[in-house]
Amino acid sequence: MLYLYNMHERASDQQKMEKTGGIYIHIPFCKQACAYCNFHFSTSLKYKGEVFAAILKELEMRRDYLADSSVGTIYLGGGTPSLLSADEIKQIYDTIQKYYKAESVVEFTLEANPDDLARDYIRPLRHTPVNRFSIGVQSFRDEDLVYMNRAHNASQADYAIKAVQDAGFTNITIDLIYGTPGLTDTAWKENIAKIKELGIPHFSSYALTVEEKTALYHAIAKKKSAPVDPEQSAGQFEILMERAAAMGFDQYEISNFALPGHYAVHNTNYWRGLPYLGIGPSAHSFNGSARGWNVANNIKYADSILREGKLPFEEEMLTPVQQLNEYIMTSLRTMWGCDLEKISCTWDSGAAQKVEKSSHLFQEKNWLRQDGYKLILTPAGKLFADRIAAEMFVG
Repeated sequence: MLYLYNMHERASDQQKMEKTGGIYIHIPFCKQACAYCNFHFSTSLKYKGEVFAAILKELEMRRDYLADSSVGTIYLGGGTPSLLSADEIKQIYDTIQKYYKAESVVEFTLEANPDDLARDYIRPLRHTPVNRFSIGVQSFRDEDLVYMNRAHNASQADYAIKAVQDAGFTNITIDLIYGTPGLTDTAWKENIAKIKELGIPHFSSYALTVEEKTALYHAIAKKKSAPVDPEQSAGQFEILMERAAAMGFDQYEISNFALPGHYAVHNTNYWRGLPYLGIGPSAHSFNGSARGWNVANNIKYADSILREGKLPFEEEMLTPVQQLNEYIMTSLRTMWGCDLEKISCTWDSGAAQKVEKSSHLFQEKNWLRQDGYKLILTPAGKLFADRIAAEMFVG
């Protein structure tokens, strides 16, 4: 049955958006290239100083992008942000404090590779605003790490997590990859079990994907590397959901799992549609009505800002239909689901009715369930999330 969407008295509550935003800073340098990675980075540190100076200058030049929104979260991603020193991280924070409303930053995340997290590196970070670590473990098995061409080994992953904890940091997340050739279901279960063993409150987990222009893509094409098996990945995703739930983790987004009270604030705000500013080469930004991105070239990025005084930035205005479809895509990935009442209040009741009607087929397949005004993926439906969202798009 279609719901009625004549709830105008509640529209103001639905349309009210918190006045907070996030800043993402892309550090485009790595010690070595992971075989599967298609993010923008360079393994040469030759231009690190210039790019860092340009990042500080871009923060100044774009100080009005978030308008009246205060900064609630800061995320240093990459690349490998743990190539920054504690002093450089403090310079970034001080620049944000100078040009933005950032009196109430609740989460400052530093992505780090395990091989960078020596105790001598971690200790000075206690004197920075960093309060959350995202550690790129990917696997606790050396076989997987060699296949992915990671710079660390399994013992370094274990050591890094314990070193961060020993330094007094408790807000920690790690990344794990499944579907790697040679990763048996038993070995995958052992990887998952390490999360509980090490007392980690949050983790993200992704299927190994083969992107064009990556070393892994070319190695598989030349039959120098074993291919990825989609059936293995699907089965290990199901194991992941079952084991995470048994350990008390909420799957609050398809690839993100947290103990209650440990959800990532920065990423959750992405999925809620709050504004964010992306700084650095290839970084993306969103202000609610437009999406923009910086040039994915370190030299062009630095030259444009430092020598020409111009932002190397392109922007695309989103139509109302595009904004709605983006909401459908992101909201369906979360445990809170796609809110038909929000669609009715933010767009119109006709759009909400179309979305609900298109969901019926997936409800019959037990891929979606409806809880009041919310459409929520079932565990079976999470295997087909992108397909379901695409077929529910309006327009």
